[in-house]
Amino acid sequence: MAMDFAPPRGQNYLMATKFPRSPYDREGGLVYFPRLVGKVRMHQAGELPADYHANLGAGFDLRCCEFLHVDYDTLAAKVREGGSDEALLEWCFATGRRPQESEIFMWNEFLRKCGWNDHLSPRLQTRLEGLGMTGRTDIQTMFDLIEIDEGREPGGPAAAR
Repeated sequence: MAMDFAPPRGQNYLMATKFPRSPYDREGGLVYFPRLVGKVRMHQAGELPADYHANLGAGFDLRCCEFLHVDYDTLAAKVREGGSDEALLEWCFATGRRPQESEIFMWNEFLRKCGWNDHLSPRLQTRLEGLGMTGRTDIQTMFDLIEIDEGREPGGPAAAR
C-alpha cells in the first residue's frame, strides 16, 4: 500500500483500514507464514485492501511457498477450508516439506534482511522516495517498510515494546 505522506510514528494513517499481520510474526518458528495465510483469509473474506491483490501469490508469498515446497493456489484452497495457522503449516509440512531447524533459521534471517544491502535495496530506496521517507534511517529492510506502510513500528512487534 503506498502513501504520499509519513504518518506520525506509531500511528496507523488509515485507522479504518485493516492490514495483514506483521511479516515478523511467526508460526512454527517461521517468519512471514502467518502474514501469508492471513492475507489469503482477508482476500477470501473481501477484507484485503485492493493494493495487495496484484501481489497475492508473488514476492514473499511465492518465496514462502517455494521454501515449503507447496503451490500457492493449493495452499489458498486449503486456507478456504479453514483451520488455524498451526494446522495449515502442518499441512504444508506434510504436503511439501518440513524444513530442519537450521533451514528455518536461514529462512528467517534471509527474509528478515531482504532490502538491506542486497538485490532489493534499489527497490526499497525507490519505495522510500515515493513515500517521502528517504531520510528514515530506521527503515533498512523490506519488512521494516511493510511495518511502517501499515502503521506499525519498524523492527517488528519487539520494537514496539
